[in-house]
Amino acid sequence: MATGELGGRSAEKLFSLSGLFAVYKPKGRTSAAVLNLLKERLLAEAGVQTKHNKRKRQALKIGHGGTLDSAATGVLVVGIGKGTKLLKTILAGSKKYTAIGLLGRATDTLDATGKVTEEKPYDQVTKTDLENVLQKFTGDIMQVPPLYSALKKDGERLSTLMKRGEAVEAKPARPVRVYSLSLQQFQPPLFTLDIECGGGFYVRSLVSDIGKELSTCASIQELTRTKHGPFTLEEHALHEDRWTIDEIAQSLEHCMSLFPGEQSHKKFKTELPEETAVSREDK
Repeated sequence: MATGELGGRSAEKLFSLSGLFAVYKPKGRTSAAVLNLLKERLLAEAGVQTKHNKRKRQALKIGHGGTLDSAATGVLVVGIGKGTKLLKTILAGSKKYTAIGLLGRATDTLDATGKVTEEKPYDQVTKTDLENVLQKFTGDIMQVPPLYSALKKDGERLSTLMKRGEAVEAKPARPVRVYSLSLQQFQPPLFTLDIECGGGFYVRSLVSDIGKELSTCASIQELTRTKHGPFTLEEHALHEDRWTIDEIAQSLEHCMSLFPGEQSHKKFKTELPEETAVSREDK
């Protein structure tokens, strides 16, 4: 079979993919950078030249369902084709995280990437103190989002404004939901939490608030999203070596079967249409 014919079939298969799947986001990359790399890999495999043709690159409709901090790792849900329309509605469900917090040190970003803004003693904090405090942050609570975040002011992310040195006021506290919160390990100054929460929740803010409740301060050292909606880190997140058209096609079949009724894999399964719809926008 000719190389051109193989490339044509690969491109046809790529542009027919539709639904939701999950990838593993490594530490040090933004969610947007992971998505761009994924897109480049798939287009290159399909033999689609995009270097001088922006329209061809934009023809592949792809988006992610929930930003992970660049320092965080874990499940990043991706929508492709018609699946991009499902990102907001389906992924409004719960998320699970494992977070390692550090007592006695606060930073401007509330994690290990920021500048230290405060240091306080933490020797007085016991495991029982920490477990008791966690109860205050379970259920429906009010939370102030961090200044370094993807939230926007006048169309720009707060984190971008902060990096430019512009004055940014904290957003008002807003209602968030914590379904479960448990202490997994306590080795001062480090403590490990398992968290299940709803949308709009910031684990960085949680850890910072826990530190304040304990009359000290705290920041995140490591953060991993282990579950988002029905997608789990162990079962569904494709690592970079599996970012191929065939692997994603198989993953779509598996992942879309997680959704009942009209949003099932029957509606979004891979088909090979006579014509491929072209989208000029990424969600």
